[in-house]
Amino acid sequence: MILGFAAMALTDTAIKNVKPKAKPYKLADEKGLHLLVRPSGGLMWRMKYRADGADDQGRPKRVEKLLSLGSYPAVTLKDARALRDEARKRLAQGVVRLRRKKTPRLLPSSGRPTASEQSQKNT
Repeated sequence: MILGFAAMALTDTAIKNVKPKAKPYKLADEKGLHLLVRPSGGLMWRMKYRADGADDQGRPKRVEKLLSLGSYPAVTLKDARALRDEARKRLAQGVVRLRRKKTPRLLPSSGRPTASEQSQKNT
């Protein structure tokens, strides 16, 4: 509770009613998860967390980091919470790098051969 206001978790309805502003702003959910609303209208799921790190002199220090979980609506509220819980579980296990492996992008085929296919065909 901050300044007498109880923090409320996000809902799908609240997310769908979000309007962009002149500057980016965050809508907090819970346990470090928030939705970044960009001026262009883009909505990005992010998780803020702290990890062990070092300061300029090499002394141990807790460092604040951000993990991007994807964009809304490709990643739903339910999916974002599941990803957040998975990341928190990995943090508790001592995993330092939380980044997920990038999945290869599948581009729709235009029916024309690519440059590499064309060069293989000509040899």
